[in-house]
Amino acid sequence: MKKTILFGALALLAGSLCAADSSPKDEVIGAAQKLAATANYTWHTTVVVPEDAPFKPGPTDGKTEKGGLTYVKLSFRDNTAEFVKKGASGAATSPDGGWQSLTNMDSSQGPGRFMVGMIRNFKTPDAQAAELANATKELKKDGDVYSSDLTEDGAKTLLTFRRGGNATVSNPSGSVKFWLKDGILTKFEYKVKGTVSLNGNDIDVDRDTTVEIKDVGTTKMDAPEAATKLL
Repeated sequence: MKKTILFGALALLAGSLCAADSSPKDEVIGAAQKLAATANYTWHTTVVVPEDAPFKPGPTDGKTEKGGLTYVKLSFRDNTAEFVKKGASGAATSPDGGWQSLTNMDSSQGPGRFMVGMIRNFKTPDAQAAELANATKELKKDGDVYSSDLTEDGAKTLLTFRRGGNATVSNPSGSVKFWLKDGILTKFEYKVKGTVSLNGNDIDVDRDTTVEIKDVGTTKMDAPEAATKLL
C-alpha cells in the first residue's frame, strides 16, 4: 500500500515538473498537435490588405480529416477555385468548372501549373500554426492568448511564399497571436509587412491573416465525388 502511494506521489510530481518546464511555445505547438490528432475540423481564413493593394485575396474555407481528405474552397477577386488533397494526390477545379487531377494540370501551361504548386505546398492550419510558433521571437501568454513578434527569417518566409526563389525581401517584420481553449488551438492570426523585389519590381506587402477553427470532431466531409474519383 505504501509503495502504491509513493509511486502515485512520484507520478504527480513528475507531471507537475513537466508542466512547469513547458514554455509558451511548447504549449502552442502542443495545442496544434492536439488539433492535428482530432478526427476532423473545419476552418475559415480571411486576409486583410490595404485598399490600394494590387492583389486582394478573398476568404478561404476548408475541411480536413485525420489521415483522409482535405477539401478547400478559395476566392480571389471575382474568381473561385476548389481543390481536394489526400497525401501527394490531388485534384482541382479548372476554369470551366470541371475537375482535373494535379498530374494533368502539371503538364499544362498557364495558371494551372501555379495552382499545382500551391496545392502541393499547402498545409492545414495545425501545421501552419506549428511553423508559426517555431518562427516566433518570444511567445508570451496572457490567459488563453499567446503572442509574439516573428523572427526576421520567419517574416521573410511568409512574405516570399509562392513568389519563387528569385524574390528578395527588405524590411521584413511580423507578429502572431494564438488562441487556445482547453489545450487545443482555436484561432491564430499573423501579420507581415515588407518590400518584396521580384524580377526588378518592388511590391509593398502589408497582410493580416486570420484563421478560425471550428466543428472539431464533428465536421462532415462533403468533397465532390467528381474530385475524389481522381485521387
